[in-house]
Amino acid sequence: MEVLSAPLRVRFDYTRSVGPIIGAFLTGLRERRILGARSSDGRILVPPPEYDPHTCTALEELVEVAATGTVTSWTWVSEPLPGQPFDRPFAWALIQLDGADTALLHALDVAEPGQVSTGMRVSARWADERTGRIQDIACFEPGESTSPADYSELAPITVLTTPVDLHYKHTASPQESVYLRGLAEGKLIGGRSEAGGRVYFPPRGANPTDGTPTDDLVELPDKGTVTTFCIVNVPFLGQRIKPPYVAAYVLLDGADIPFLHLILGCEASEVRMGMQVEAVWKPREEWGHTLANIDHFRPTGEPDAPYESYQHHL
Repeated sequence: MEVLSAPLRVRFDYTRSVGPIIGAFLTGLRERRILGARSSDGRILVPPPEYDPHTCTALEELVEVAATGTVTSWTWVSEPLPGQPFDRPFAWALIQLDGADTALLHALDVAEPGQVSTGMRVSARWADERTGRIQDIACFEPGESTSPADYSELAPITVLTTPVDLHYKHTASPQESVYLRGLAEGKLIGGRSEAGGRVYFPPRGANPTDGTPTDDLVELPDKGTVTTFCIVNVPFLGQRIKPPYVAAYVLLDGADIPFLHLILGCEASEVRMGMQVEAVWKPREEWGHTLANIDHFRPTGEPDAPYESYQHHL
């Protein structure tokens, strides 16, 4: 049997508060200044960590270092990837800035490997528009040129949003391929290693208790029991359903492992452990090799399952 494979892309914006040390470092970059932090042993660390690497205490003293420095190590990029600083060959380099005791990783703009060497002097080339990110340093370039600081009255940087974009190819196992083909036909296929054994949904390539293949495939109904659940009240970027709503673990009838899905069709406050639910499928023309073929689960109205029937499947 031919296994399935497909290119996948994971993309989201990761947002975090930056705190006083990293916030000051990013604010400094916006002003064409590079700040380091003094550690307990007196070294100046660039970029500045939030905590001392030896004592684990919070660092407080910030020290400005130069935007010029020395290449301590480097590697050549002959075929740049999308999203890298240049669409032409360049070097990644570890650069120890003047006044710093550690090296900063950044791009070095040189045309060929023969133009870069350990020990060469380089300087920061600042971006024309700076927003408080490491990309405010567009790159480093050979030489000793410097630019004056550009102080502003803008508020300090307190939050950093980093776009995450991961491309990769996923190749399914034989058991997963059967499961995915089943979804495209409106079937829910689980797997077990032997008749009478535990049924895993989605199926795993091997039984986690003894490593035997889960080649005995079982078609399951699209009805089941809510084992545990969470009421989602907090909005977030990309959310397609307005809170509150429920994400729950559903144990399909005949399965031994619950899986996570949405519960709709009732008030979030009405969802409970033991509730009997059934799948609501999307229109047939929207089906693919994905569990998203099931839009959500809804209550069947049947009596709740007794706790003893699912207590070992939480």
